[in-house]
Amino acid sequence: MGQDVRSPRGPRCIALVGPFQSGKTTLLEAILARTGAIPRAGNVDAGTSVGDATAEARRHKMGVGLSAATTNFMGDSYTFIDCPGSVEFAHDMRAALPAVDAAVVVCEADEKKLPQLQLILRELEDLGIPRFLFLNKIDRANKRIRETLATLQPASRIPLVLRQIPIWNGDLIAGFVDLALERAFVYREHKASEVVALEGGDLDREKEARFSMLEKLADHDDALMEQLLEDIPPPRDAVFDDLARELREGLICPVLLGSAARENGVLRLMKALRHEAPGVAETAKRLGVPASKDATGYVFKTVHLQHGGKLSLTRLFAGHIDDGATLQSSSGESGRVSGISNVNCAHDTKRASAEAGDTVALGKLDAIKTGDTLSSGKTAPKALVAIEPLPPVLSMAIAANDRKDDVKLGQALLRLNEEDPSLTMIQNPRTHDIVLWGQGEMHLRVALERLSDRFGVHVKSHPPAIGYQETIRKSITQRGRHKKQSGGHGQFGDVVLEIAPLPRGGGFEFHEKVVGGAVPRNYIGAVEEGVVDGLLRGPLGFPVIDLQVTLTDGSYHSVDSSDLAFRTAARIGVSEALPQCQPVLLEPIHVVEIVCPTDSTAKINAILSGRRGQILGFDTREGWPGWDCVRAMMPEAEIGELIVELRSATAGAGSFTRAFDRMAEVTGRAADQIIAAHRVAA
Repeated sequence: MGQDVRSPRGPRCIALVGPFQSGKTTLLEAILARTGAIPRAGNVDAGTSVGDATAEARRHKMGVGLSAATTNFMGDSYTFIDCPGSVEFAHDMRAALPAVDAAVVVCEADEKKLPQLQLILRELEDLGIPRFLFLNKIDRANKRIRETLATLQPASRIPLVLRQIPIWNGDLIAGFVDLALERAFVYREHKASEVVALEGGDLDREKEARFSMLEKLADHDDALMEQLLEDIPPPRDAVFDDLARELREGLICPVLLGSAARENGVLRLMKALRHEAPGVAETAKRLGVPASKDATGYVFKTVHLQHGGKLSLTRLFAGHIDDGATLQSSSGESGRVSGISNVNCAHDTKRASAEAGDTVALGKLDAIKTGDTLSSGKTAPKALVAIEPLPPVLSMAIAANDRKDDVKLGQALLRLNEEDPSLTMIQNPRTHDIVLWGQGEMHLRVALERLSDRFGVHVKSHPPAIGYQETIRKSITQRGRHKKQSGGHGQFGDVVLEIAPLPRGGGFEFHEKVVGGAVPRNYIGAVEEGVVDGLLRGPLGFPVIDLQVTLTDGSYHSVDSSDLAFRTAARIGVSEALPQCQPVLLEPIHVVEIVCPTDSTAKINAILSGRRGQILGFDTREGWPGWDCVRAMMPEAEIGELIVELRSATAGAGSFTRAFDRMAEVTGRAADQIIAAHRVAA
């Protein structure tokens, strides 16, 4: 709609955020259809929406990564970034938010989603991003709007200010009254709303609701407060100015109504964005973009196309970039732009350059990563943003189905991590497994699907090995002897070892008290190496810790002794001694800290107790009304699937962090089961 004329505020970038399944992608479809960017809105369930263009999104019928689309409305250019609602894919949202001028928080009148809404609003609040709340699915509303607003208000630290009230037709909402415009509109499905006369009960409700809106605005406008006290109607333009200013200063969150599926309320939302959302200059100021003639941008997403190379999705805050320009990054890397295209989901179009405000995809910046600040200057710019990935909460061990794909898997994982830094890969030095860490069950499942669909690497997965170890309770003195003669020089090594337990956490100590040269000094290092070899796998099948080994005596042969012979003798001595030292199994214990809505705390305590957790206590979560923080000690073996139960008990909002605390003994039947399972697996 409208001509492609550059707005004085520059092209705008708007985030669509909100709880899982609140209708963000459907709203994006409605916006694109109402502004003429697409002929008609697609359907998420049918897999025809622009926003869910990836195979994984269509497969799961949910957003599993951000998508973006650019459109024009009344002469202004807007790029909308549709952010996933699931907490498992929150990193995409957190990385994108610094790039935007404002956010539209899409939610519904569902009390169960309040904790998720609070998480999202807190992120916006902490970043200082102006935000509208779009109360979606209003056609399904079954309670009065003031009740809904009272339900939602605890999720926001600033007032939710109602901009519209519904017009009821019996039990159905037929339209709305715009409190700033003082006009009534009746919804028409997939068409612009129709202006109707404001009269009767609707007029009375409008006056009351408008006064309530003005009262909240007057909290930050003394002139408006005086007008209200003196019963003087404020000028309409002044009301709009107040709404815009208080939105941009983070003093209020305006609330708009609509139904994305029916395209109701979409044009009102677009007009509010056009008149009230800040432009790129204000966003640059918020981020601290330095005053300079150099171009400055921020990379909020990295994408590896199956056949098109690497794309860096970038918001330009200042200056001008031409195709072929060389850019410096805050990470110290540089790159030459090879291709600039509009960000428009699956339908990218090439362009010759980008200006301040544009959101574009820059091609072939191979050394640049998500979160980098870019500059056309000669030196590396200071980073505008620091996005720390959330701590991982679930892991799986993976390996290529075909061993010849091991190198290909490593390269694919590096690309996957570039696209999604909230995925972490660690090589287990003991099992040699690659352990993939992520934000939840669906997050890891989608990662494996991307490995297969986009990088052609098929993998098998299994639960990662638990870090069991073993120790001893009894001291012993043991001789280790290695003698071999097979023609020519033989092998001879002979050691006497004292093996004794250390206190828990003591690790491993090696000492020597050899007298009279029974073991020459040049072989003592080999003896220690042999002892370490013998501790790699104890009699129960696990590494042995918390003991000391002292070399006290031995013998050697002037011709047949060697480093290898003494190393072998020491390993034999340790291996023969350990079964006699009353070995005991140890399991890793972690301190787990869970954050959850208060009404879920009792469920969390029950979950922890059922997983052999020792609850240390709980307290209110500082700065988070209605949330608790629960601390517990838990065996590592019980933490594996904890996040699945935790999310189920907290409507997807709860999470946890953990830190290793100590190794603790496992005895009885539990120990027997662990040892037996390990032997079968080995």
